[in-house]
Amino acid sequence: MPPSLDSQREFFAQGPGLELLDVLDRSAVPAHVAIIMDGNGRWAAARGLPRIAGHRAGAKAVREAIAAALEIGLQVLTIYSFSSENWRRPAEEVSGLMDLFVEVLERELDNLQQRDVRVVVAGRRDGLPEATRSAFARTEQVTATNSTMTLVVALNYGGRQEILDAVRSLSAQTAQGTILPSDIDEDLFAAHLYTAGVPDPDLVVRTSGELRVSNFLLWQIAYSEFWITETLWPDFDRHELLRAVVDYQQRTRRFGGA
Repeated sequence: MPPSLDSQREFFAQGPGLELLDVLDRSAVPAHVAIIMDGNGRWAAARGLPRIAGHRAGAKAVREAIAAALEIGLQVLTIYSFSSENWRRPAEEVSGLMDLFVEVLERELDNLQQRDVRVVVAGRRDGLPEATRSAFARTEQVTATNSTMTLVVALNYGGRQEILDAVRSLSAQTAQGTILPSDIDEDLFAAHLYTAGVPDPDLVVRTSGELRVSNFLLWQIAYSEFWITETLWPDFDRHELLRAVVDYQQRTRRFGGA
């Protein structure tokens, strides 16, 4: 059931929320919004804090984004939480992030259940610490039958890596004679991506003002709209997400047809 107008007005009561709600077309909300969360380190540095403090503040922004996505009526929210390139960061920061994932999942699981949110991990599980891998596996299992919204967590994720893994899988099936090369079309290829079964993003949001894709959902965002904000991720709030959706609704999507 979509959120009621009264619920939305209560949730977005502060700040510019009510003004944005007046122009929101509740019948044309994007099904899938994907977010490249950027700026945790800069947020911490500006306050003289260690980088892990920025990641902790970013985790609070994730909670806010999930709540806002539910109120807006999104079907899918994808968050870019840890890329395959992020392993190059200092070991102390990476270790702190992996511990933070476990801490947040343990704290938020009941909340996700109550809100009927299904969690799906997109990325390579191998290479993750056992505690982190287990925490995500448990969260996926517990929330598997939830249906109000799907939260896709891009974890140890890389777009090129994902495409290569799909090619390897299809190549192996071709070599085994399970499928023919002529069987491979866009639908079959998409079914071998980490995001199999999830619709492509309608809208990609990037925080901190950066103008790059960062190896994120390279196949899936072929026709996605983009919305860039200068706001650093820890400062990204419910009104920012609503503003992005309202801006998206002002555009005409042609998918190359005009």
